[in-house]
Amino acid sequence: MKAFAHPDQALHQPRWFVMRGRLCQNFEVVARAEALLGGLSALGIAPELPPPAPRAALEAVHPAAFLDFLRDAPAQWAALPDPGPELVPNIHPTPEMLAQGGHAGPHVLQRLGDFTADTSCPIGPGTWQASVSAAACALAAAGEAAQGWTAYALCRPPGHHTYAARAGGHCYLNNAAIAVEALRRAGAARVAVLDIDSHHGNGTQGIFWERADVLTVSVHGDPDGYYPWYVGRAAERGGGAGEGYNLNLPLAHRSGDAAWLAAIDTGLSAIREFGADALVVSLGFDASEHEPLNYLSVTEAGFARAADAISALKLPAAIIQEGGYNTELIGALLQAFLGAWSRA
Repeated sequence: MKAFAHPDQALHQPRWFVMRGRLCQNFEVVARAEALLGGLSALGIAPELPPPAPRAALEAVHPAAFLDFLRDAPAQWAALPDPGPELVPNIHPTPEMLAQGGHAGPHVLQRLGDFTADTSCPIGPGTWQASVSAAACALAAAGEAAQGWTAYALCRPPGHHTYAARAGGHCYLNNAAIAVEALRRAGAARVAVLDIDSHHGNGTQGIFWERADVLTVSVHGDPDGYYPWYVGRAAERGGGAGEGYNLNLPLAHRSGDAAWLAAIDTGLSAIREFGADALVVSLGFDASEHEPLNYLSVTEAGFARAADAISALKLPAAIIQEGGYNTELIGALLQAFLGAWSRA
């Protein structure tokens, strides 16, 4: 199996995020990628450097104004009087504001509130380049899948919480969605996304909400007790032409391997029925029992069994790295997952 990684991931160094009213050190650290590279090395996989991501591939998912903001905002922020070290919004437009004609003007703080969903996606000087290079890894993995193979993309920062024009939850560009669009352009008539990160893939759901050519399946912690809080319920089935092409499988707190694997099996059945030509897997290790938040309590053996079940679809696949924040263990979890996939 080929893998792709880029040293630019180290340029993104977020410091803080707010959790339960406390300012906490950010979980999305450079050591995550280093641990994942260790997992690849243990499998004897030397990741390749991907070609640069074409702007057109990014604009297939994200509008130009959003991309320009991510690229240009740090310099505009630095020009403010007494700015902090990274961009964090102090207000978001509410539905009442928007209903009464409110909109973002040119000020960087206005656009920051408009283009971010929360305080968990601080933007620093290296965030844009790291995000574009992560997208390049996703595109390279999709290129392999378009040829009938499976490949792994070490994407840091991750992406599945990013909507078309709104970053959130440690995510800036939606790498999985970018991979989907690349597969569609390469000729796949139907693409399925299987998101097994412990958090709902809300951005991916939002991007493909009205699409019948993309099935989005997410197995995640119940949003009544877990981020992203407002979406991820089973009743959300898509809209317009996409009605019935979104499947959410929320799970209870610390439900463990059996419930998680059963939900994945339900998702796999939906993917088979959909008749997908290719698969994008949003792979998060934050479902692990050893994670800082530990919402789902999945074991290492559970991840290996998941890989075995997913690979049994026999679909070309782009495996896109999402979350997973225990830097002491995520390398071993990647080794278990890809090792089981390779044996399938």
